[in-house]
Amino acid sequence: MVAVSSLLQGAGVLGTKAPFGTKASLIAMVLAAVLFTIGWRLAVSKRFEAHRWVQTAAVCLNAVPVLAWMIRFFVLYVLPEIPAKLGERSYAVTTVHALVGVVGLTLGVFVDLRGNELMPARLRFSNYKLFMRSSYALYMLATLTGVIVYVVAYGSGLR
Repeated sequence: MVAVSSLLQGAGVLGTKAPFGTKASLIAMVLAAVLFTIGWRLAVSKRFEAHRWVQTAAVCLNAVPVLAWMIRFFVLYVLPEIPAKLGERSYAVTTVHALVGVVGLTLGVFVDLRGNELMPARLRFSNYKLFMRSSYALYMLATLTGVIVYVVAYGSGLR
């Protein structure tokens, strides 16, 4: 049996030579986006307990690659080149993705903690739907920009 890590190393998975962490992050982010969408549909159908569990799983799945890979990559390879290379397509789209992603992740974790009643009373908000919808929109935008980053960086043979 072939190990998943060896499959992700070569060009076979996703058809690029992207590093393992990049491929794994992209796959995890797309899976998290699917879970967020399933969770949204569960809420619409008033299955709130299932919604809470699915959204919590999606937030955790999203947070792991962001904390384990993406922040490190951005700080080491992109941030030192800003503002000098911000006019280049790959740096611009990566920076937009990072900004949307950090706001989306922060809001998403905040909403998830609130939904699981783990937020201190003084930090709780009352318009829960607005925060959930905003968080979902930011997650989807971050996922879209993440796919664009991947295509710009690896799909066109730039790296």
